Amino acid sequence: MIGYDFTKYAEKQFLKLPKKVQQKIIKKLEFYLDTPDPLVFALPISKTPKPCYRFKIGNYRVIFDWEIKKILILAVG
Repeated sequence: MIGYDFTKYAEKQFLKLPKKVQQKIIKKLEFYLDTPDPLVFALPISKTPKPCYRFKIGNYRVIFDWEIKKILILAVG
C-alpha cells in the first residue's frame, strides 16, 4: 500500500474537521491508496507550480502532491 503524510498546514485543517468526517476521509484515502493506481480517482489541478492532484471525498477535497510510494497531503477542506 502507498502511504500518506500531512503537511503541518493540512494536519491543522484536518484536525478542525468533525471526527466523523476525519474517519470518512481516512477510510476513503486508504481505499484509494490500496489500489494499484490511486491517480485513477484523482483529478489534476492546473496552474500550480508543481503537479498537484485532488481527491473528492464527500463535500471535501484533499489536495496532494504525488511522490514515489507516498502522497503528501497539502490541504483538506
